[in-house]
Amino acid sequence: MTSVLARTVSRGRLDGSRQANSGARRRAPHKVLASVANHSILIALLIAFLAPLFFMVMTALMTDQQALTSDILPHPINWANFAEVFERIPLVRYVANTVLIAVSSTVFTVVSSVPVAYALAAFRFRGRRALWIGIIAAMMLPGQVTIVPLYVMWAQAGLVGTPLPLILPSLFGDAFTIFLLRQFFVSVPRAYIDSAHLDGAGELRVLWSVFLPMVRPAIAAAALFSFFSAWNDFFNPLLYLGSNQDWYTLSLGLAQFRTVYAVQWNLAMAATLLFVLPVIVLFFFAQKQFVQGIALTGIKE
Repeated sequence: MTSVLARTVSRGRLDGSRQANSGARRRAPHKVLASVANHSILIALLIAFLAPLFFMVMTALMTDQQALTSDILPHPINWANFAEVFERIPLVRYVANTVLIAVSSTVFTVVSSVPVAYALAAFRFRGRRALWIGIIAAMMLPGQVTIVPLYVMWAQAGLVGTPLPLILPSLFGDAFTIFLLRQFFVSVPRAYIDSAHLDGAGELRVLWSVFLPMVRPAIAAAALFSFFSAWNDFFNPLLYLGSNQDWYTLSLGLAQFRTVYAVQWNLAMAATLLFVLPVIVLFFFAQKQFVQGIALTGIKE
C-alpha cells in the first residue's frame, strides 16, 4: 500500500513538472516578443547607427565595377583596396601628423584645465561666479566669431603652415573641458580637502593626492572628448595647414583623396574606414571610463 502511494505521488510530481516545463516553453516566445517590443526603439537606433558603417565596410571590399552597382555584398572580396590606398596617398605620414596634433592638444588641454576646474570647485573667491559665467559664455561662443583675429595673429607670428596653431591654444585650457571637470569636482566631499589641510598638505598636494585619484573617470571622459575633437577636426587643419601638405592630417588627406578619386567609391570607402577605425578601437577599449565619467559629471552642486 505504501509503495503504491509513493509511486502515485512521484507520478503526480513528474506530471506537474512536465506541465510546468511545457508552460514555460509556451511563455518563452511571449517573453522574447515582449523584450523585442520593449527594446524596439533601441534596436531601430542601433540599426540606424550601424547601417552606414556596414555599407562602408562592404563598399570598401568591392571592386571598381561592383561599387557602381546595386549590390550590397562584395563578390569577390577585394582586400587590395586597402593596399592601394597606401600607394595613392602618404597615409602613414597623415596618421603620424594627426596623432601628434591630437595627443599633444589632448595632454595640454587636460593638464591646463584641471587646475582651473579645481579652483572653481574648491575655492571661494571674489569674482568666482563671474569667471564661471565667462567660461559658460565661451562654450556658447561660435568658433567662426574668433577665427579671423586668430588667423591674423598666427599669420603675423609666421606660424601658419605649421601645427603650432592647432596645439598651442590647448595650453590655455578649454571651456568645455573645464566645465566637465568642474561638474565632477563639486561632487567630491569637502571633508577630504579639510582632512588633507589638517595633515599639512598644500593645494597642489591636495589636487595631486586627493582629487586626481578620485576623478580619473571624469579626466578620462574629458581626454576622450578632446582627442576625438582634434582627430575629427577638419576646418582648423584646412585653415592653418592647407598651404603645407607635409603637415596634412587624416581629415585633409581623406578630403583630398575623395576629391581626386571620387568615382572610385571602393577606394574612398577604404580610406574612410582607415580613418574611423582608430577612433572606434579607442572608444571600444575606453567606453567604461567614458560612460562612467559622463554619468558622474552630471552631479550638480
